[in-house]
Amino acid sequence: MNVAIVMLALFGSVWLLAVIESWATTGRLRPAAPLLSGLAHLGRESVVPRTPDRLFFEAAPLLFLIVAVLGVAVLPLAPTVVIADLTTGALFINAALAYVLVALIMAGWGPNGAYAMIGGWRFLGQLIAYAMLIVMPITAVAIRAESMVNTAIVGSQDGLWNIIYQPLGFVLFFIAAMALAFRSPFDLPVAEGELAGGVDAEYTGARLAVLRLARLTLVVTLAFSITVFYLGGWHGPLLPAWAWSLIKTLAVAVSMLLAGRYLPRIREADLLKWCWTLGIPLALLNIVVVGLLVLVVP
Repeated sequence: MNVAIVMLALFGSVWLLAVIESWATTGRLRPAAPLLSGLAHLGRESVVPRTPDRLFFEAAPLLFLIVAVLGVAVLPLAPTVVIADLTTGALFINAALAYVLVALIMAGWGPNGAYAMIGGWRFLGQLIAYAMLIVMPITAVAIRAESMVNTAIVGSQDGLWNIIYQPLGFVLFFIAAMALAFRSPFDLPVAEGELAGGVDAEYTGARLAVLRLARLTLVVTLAFSITVFYLGGWHGPLLPAWAWSLIKTLAVAVSMLLAGRYLPRIREADLLKWCWTLGIPLALLNIVVVGLLVLVVP
């Protein structure tokens, strides 16, 4: 039962996010736009490159979608609505989403095209930059909760959300999540103006539809993670617990779509430099501050 509820909430959020993205792009609010776009992709011919690595080419979109969905399995929608409340749930999310890199490298290598391959290796550069900024803020969140169980992490925010308790960790995790979802200004793997779509360049038809669905699903999964780790999860007045989780998740997902819309794309070298010389020291500072607060403040 929980599996059905969580999957319905996930793909319902993806549909709403696709509608909002279409609205922001075209200026027209069309609830049927995601369905029409999907049908359009399915109706087009799926062109296969001349000399692909067929296994990687076919598996990459499906792996990307599976990984994006897998992360939701340990995130609680409500106190008793979670697919798997693992004792290492917080780290499971990081471990599962690490395979986004595998999927994008496969999508870049499989078509045997220059633009796609460059896009895949660009994402590898982003991983080196943002990976520690995913793990280290999660560590600080777990320190406060004294647990890596996600329901316990939400429970620890009953009186004070982590966005207030550790705002620096929230900012770092939000930036890292945008880089993981390769949303602008971190959209180096697709870079339509430079790479003609990058990792998407050689995909058409149903395969491209799956890639785009996976990318929106990844945004929702990461927004759900931010809700659980920093926005108090299901906590909120009046409305049911699941409703607060969905409202917060959708709000974060929309902010991720809009945050970098008017910012210039960041060069991979600059992203690496800033993350390693500024981001990681700040993440260490956040862990120290949270540790001191846990020791000093009851």
